[in-house]
Amino acid sequence: MSLALLFPGQGSQSVGMGKSLCEASPAARAVFDEADAVLGFPLSRICFEGPEDELRRTAITQPAILTHSVAAWADLRARFPERLEGAALAAGHSLGEYSANVAAGSLPFARAVALVHARGRFMQEAVPEGIGAMAAIVGLAAEAVDEACREAADGETVAPANYNSPEQTVIAGHAAAVVRASEACLARGAKRAIPLQVSAPFHCALMSPARERMTPLLAEAAFSDSALPVVTNVDAEPETAGARLRDALARQIDSPVRWVASVQRLAREGVDRALEIGPGNVLAGLVRRIDRGIKVEGYAG
Repeated sequence: MSLALLFPGQGSQSVGMGKSLCEASPAARAVFDEADAVLGFPLSRICFEGPEDELRRTAITQPAILTHSVAAWADLRARFPERLEGAALAAGHSLGEYSANVAAGSLPFARAVALVHARGRFMQEAVPEGIGAMAAIVGLAAEAVDEACREAADGETVAPANYNSPEQTVIAGHAAAVVRASEACLARGAKRAIPLQVSAPFHCALMSPARERMTPLLAEAAFSDSALPVVTNVDAEPETAGARLRDALARQIDSPVRWVASVQRLAREGVDRALEIGPGNVLAGLVRRIDRGIKVEGYAG
């Protein structure tokens, strides 16, 4: 039996996240303390007490989810190491790929939390508020979503951002183009087109300014070859070389998250169990829709 470690991305935050975990686990508390020290502001207090509006700012959300995920992983290693036995690969959805790199040993947590704080700020600043949008398309094949986006673009940007499951693809781009593409998807037989409450249109070409700003910061970071292969979002392939893991994190900013292909690759590598580590259980639901042969448990602490 082979185990994959899965780490969630943005969208799993809520006030109180990590509080009970830190109260029970010195290892988890140390991770939150380290985040506070590196960032120079009380991230732990925002996670535990809010306010919610502050926690939902992507420059705060991203380090908050990373910190909670790594704290849960640290707690597992300290108190429940048997649950990590058989771990053969790691993967993370969007932001979660940073958590996967920390767990795999390619990136120290202190550098990761500083990077994702900058990543959140750069992604927020890449597109003025109100210019971009995202929507979840449900019940339509990814190929048809791709086609609808191409036809609806009309000189603007709209494209798949997250290939989440065979039945759900998230699109992102200019707000009007996302509306046109959503209508085109419904006309092609989609069951629903759900506008998402997000602060920016992630994982599309509009994020290229954020990629340009992140690339030199990533270049300065010392990435090691990883102990566990990380299945990257952008290539959906397992990777251990530090330089290529760094490059994948840069490219994923303005490229779609290939989660369906990533889970399928985990299955081809022999994974039959997965542990979702961090807040929420979104990935467990997506994995079930992609490959029911992989049994997923969760651990948020």
